[in-house]
Amino acid sequence: MCIRDRYRAVSTQQLLPYPEGVTARQGASWYVNPLTALGMVEYMRMDGHSAIVHTAAASQLGQMLVKICLAEGIGLVNIVRREEHVELLKGLGATHVLNSTSDDFDEQLGAAVAETKATVAFDATGGGTLAAQILVALEKGAVAGGAEMNAYGSTVFKQVYLYGGLNAREPLTFQPSWFQAGFNWSLGGFFLGNVLKRIGTDRTKELFGRVAAEINTTFKTTYTEEVSLEEMIQPESLQRFLAQATGSKFLVNPNKL
Repeated sequence: MCIRDRYRAVSTQQLLPYPEGVTARQGASWYVNPLTALGMVEYMRMDGHSAIVHTAAASQLGQMLVKICLAEGIGLVNIVRREEHVELLKGLGATHVLNSTSDDFDEQLGAAVAETKATVAFDATGGGTLAAQILVALEKGAVAGGAEMNAYGSTVFKQVYLYGGLNAREPLTFQPSWFQAGFNWSLGGFFLGNVLKRIGTDRTKELFGRVAAEINTTFKTTYTEEVSLEEMIQPESLQRFLAQATGSKFLVNPNKL
């Protein structure tokens, strides 16, 4: 699509009808974040898990996931990097919100996983040791829950999906050792396009309908600033867009002069 285009012919399968009164601004971010959050819950159920661990959890996607899990009674362990993010998610009603910079983070994570019985995680950092720390915590939680054991750890299957690269400049590292996670786990990617294919057309349509119905509640998106196409390509604007800051989201309005 050309950046100068004002109209485009697309398949009706790519469109989402909004309820009466929903504005273009309110519905502008209906696709990626809402459907990714819903897709995480779909994968959890499809793969036989019952609770989730989520990193970078103070993001707008993370806040949506908190609301979904609260509404559906799903255990959720939220991992953030700042104390103000802990308060933000607790203000939404989240029970388990952990600061990864805390000295006793691993102990807190293990306890939260044991309480929720989480066995699947979605990691937006994509680098460093966090994925490994989560896998070890999932194993410890399974053991604490009385899982069947053998010489190679518990028989409970544990899964970590990588779906972002907030820390991708660092190599993904298992430290001190992946052996602590046992031998029944998997590390894989989570990409929305593939997720929707796996979920299937009929279920995807149902999720579209939920997003439309809850676009101003569960899936509400707030914006730091609204910019025009001309403003978007300015060097100073690009620098602000590239900054990794929780709650910083820009809306591009082609009609703004």
